[in-house]
Amino acid sequence: MMAARRPIFFFSLRSPYSWLAWHDLKTRYPKLLKRLQLAPFWEPDEHNQSRLGERGDAFLYGTMSREKHLYILSDIKRLSLQRGLTVRWPIDTDPHWEVPHLAYLAAAAADKGPEFIDAACRLRWQEGVDICDPQTLAALAPSLDLPSGLLADAHASSELRELGVAALHECIDAHAFGVPFFAVGRERYWGLDRLPDFIGALAEAGAPTEAFIPGPALIGAATNAIFDHAGGCG
Repeated sequence: MMAARRPIFFFSLRSPYSWLAWHDLKTRYPKLLKRLQLAPFWEPDEHNQSRLGERGDAFLYGTMSREKHLYILSDIKRLSLQRGLTVRWPIDTDPHWEVPHLAYLAAAAADKGPEFIDAACRLRWQEGVDICDPQTLAALAPSLDLPSGLLADAHASSELRELGVAALHECIDAHAFGVPFFAVGRERYWGLDRLPDFIGALAEAGAPTEAFIPGPALIGAATNAIFDHAGGCG
């Protein structure tokens, strides 16, 4: 009999809502977070678009409107303040999202995946640093006890490129069209404010009781708020 798939958290280092979902899981349900499969989601470059096309796949992502972008700026400021966080918006100039996301795959292969997400989110959302710059990743690597070139050169690795295509295919296969996106069994949840529903589904699916013992409480009640969208990018 095929083993059941682990619940999945599709995240993107581009998305501020993914950052806040990561923060909420890490601070409230750290034991549960360790049980999740972490799956990167990003807009593929021309090369990976072509590789997906060879497989008959099309990445599910729509260009954001100016109005939604402006809404997200104010929404994230509000949500981050509720959590006691200060956001410092990065300026993306011709970003190449394979750089940080393939670096994540390299870090994950070295058993440093969660630590990389922590560091990349801090750099991007709290320090306003360009994480698509390989030099940023080279400078980050020593703090994770990793070789600088492992992260900085990940986007140029043919092996990691193929792993990246497989990761993007997994997003498509799960019908993930934006982030944060959660999957447990056949159920799918999109957006930061669907996180409580995902947690509930995990409890119903029989996750160990100790996984739901909360960490420090969040400031405010952001995860129970209702907005005009699901609190997600895409």
